[in-house]
Amino acid sequence: MGYRASPSLGPAGVTLTAVPAQAPHMAPEQPLSQAHPVSSALSRTTRDNQMTSHDTAFAVDSSRLSADRLRYIGAATRRIARGIDLDEIVMGLCRATVPTFSDAILVYLRDPLPVGDERPTGPLVLRLRRSDRIPQQERDLEDGILPVPENLTELDGLGTELCEVQPGSALAEVLRGVRPVFTDAPEAWAALTELLEKGFEHGVVPGKRTILAPLRGRRRVIGAAMFLRRPDRIPFDPDDLLVAAQLATHSALGIDKTVLDGRQALIAGELQRRMLPETLPRCTGVRLASRYVPAAETARVGGDWYDAIPLPGSRVALVVGDVMGHDMASAALMGQLRTTAQTLAGLDLPPQEVLHALDEQAQRLGTDYIATCLYAVYDPVSHRITIANAGHPPPVLLHPGGRAEMLRVPPGAPIGVGGVDFEAVELDAPAGATLLLYTDGLVESRLRDAWTGMEQLREQLAVIAQLTGPGHPPPLEALCDEVLDMLGPGDRDDDIALLAARFDGIAPSDVAYWFLEPEDAAPRRARHLARRALSRWGMENLTDSVELLVSELVTNAARYATKPITMRLLRTDVLRCEVGDDVPQLPRLRQARAVEEAGRGLYVVNRLARRWGATRLSTGKVVWFEINR
Repeated sequence: MGYRASPSLGPAGVTLTAVPAQAPHMAPEQPLSQAHPVSSALSRTTRDNQMTSHDTAFAVDSSRLSADRLRYIGAATRRIARGIDLDEIVMGLCRATVPTFSDAILVYLRDPLPVGDERPTGPLVLRLRRSDRIPQQERDLEDGILPVPENLTELDGLGTELCEVQPGSALAEVLRGVRPVFTDAPEAWAALTELLEKGFEHGVVPGKRTILAPLRGRRRVIGAAMFLRRPDRIPFDPDDLLVAAQLATHSALGIDKTVLDGRQALIAGELQRRMLPETLPRCTGVRLASRYVPAAETARVGGDWYDAIPLPGSRVALVVGDVMGHDMASAALMGQLRTTAQTLAGLDLPPQEVLHALDEQAQRLGTDYIATCLYAVYDPVSHRITIANAGHPPPVLLHPGGRAEMLRVPPGAPIGVGGVDFEAVELDAPAGATLLLYTDGLVESRLRDAWTGMEQLREQLAVIAQLTGPGHPPPLEALCDEVLDMLGPGDRDDDIALLAARFDGIAPSDVAYWFLEPEDAAPRRARHLARRALSRWGMENLTDSVELLVSELVTNAARYATKPITMRLLRTDVLRCEVGDDVPQLPRLRQARAVEEAGRGLYVVNRLARRWGATRLSTGKVVWFEINR
């Protein structure tokens, strides 16, 4: 007879399941007549760990242990190794142990569990992670369950939830010794006294019917396991200490690796989350929404990213990319490429030049780095969008009338291939249309190829548009959710980045544009032109502030420019003014001294404007400000 674990953890949630009584050393998963060599029973990873940690466990002596014990160790360690997380490993230990090796088991783990090489701080505290045994009320006639002896029911309340190990105590000495011990020795019995509550002797049978085995990871003790047998079963013998050592070693190394892998996955996930934009910018003439969905739980880290970057002239760059792979290196490369794209966007390079520079950057980082990327620039004034592609799936444009179109853009070669040119295409971007940029995880999986997925995406967008009707585009957030709903269960093998842009545009009647000669009269003419535009728009209440700010920017531009100055006013939810010249040096806000006559222009702009900034262009720079209407 023995005990089997329930999925719940801790002593308060233990559910016990009856299993048949078997020979003391029968393997839990296979008949004794089937022989297995020891080398096939142990996984390669665990065997290597044991070979490098001689103080962690006993070596299995095939000349000493019986064939039954060897088969049992092989089957038990395979069962433990199947666990993919901490709970499954502990459950595998319990179910491999009970009832074949022992009738009950208590598993204690350090709280908190140390990760890798980090040194634990504070006292050593053990928490009861799991306890297993069989209740009498559960029976399985097929397995031939026998009644549970009455004195075994004392194990229901055996074990404290938390135990602080005092330095120099008997329990500390047993754990430091690493090797499993019988509890009939005075030192081991004293260790049980510390580990278990008072009255534990009613549930622990005297003699060699209890083994206390420390669980030691790669660096330190991470817990302890206690194996118990009932009175009517033969006691443990010295060879069973070897079996307990193997079970403890495999379990401890698996727990150690799982905790470390969990920490690495957490770090990688946090790294990737930090590299993605926390919020999307508010851009003139376009509304944005995004989604990022990680891959399956076993591959939560990927290289997909998206970005929206404000550009001079109220334009916005829309970027989506995918680095091949699902590991820390992919996430790190994604962050490097995204940072490079932001820098290149700040230089206002054409989309094809941005991709060319990203390709060169990827080659400098290494020859094995491959990524796809789509870079688009939307101009809300001209209602046009320029797109360049580097091996990425084409975007989908949802027209105001409800028609969904897969845009025909040059496919290009992936980033990192090198030696290829990228081509840009300029397309109409009508007001009310929605552009959807995505990574291949949305349209490609084991269940469908990329072309089938893209066609399903186009059809899904058309169906969503029909629900809201022509002239009423669906809300962006709801649209993103509906698009992700096309993924069925088990239909996600890759992470997904999704960026949706609703083109509102800026009407020509809300734009005023002029060229000014770089002369002394330029500020006066700029004030006059701004006053006329504000009067035409019915915004006379802003005249004084706008005239002052325009005068300051144009004065600075006329002082150093050699070519005509550009000035543009945009009326949206705010009033935006942009002044451009051919001087690349950006202005810098500074505090002018009392004796200086100059240097206060930007200080005035900073105090009166809602926002202001400056962007360097390939032909010079643009200085802009916004003021509330």
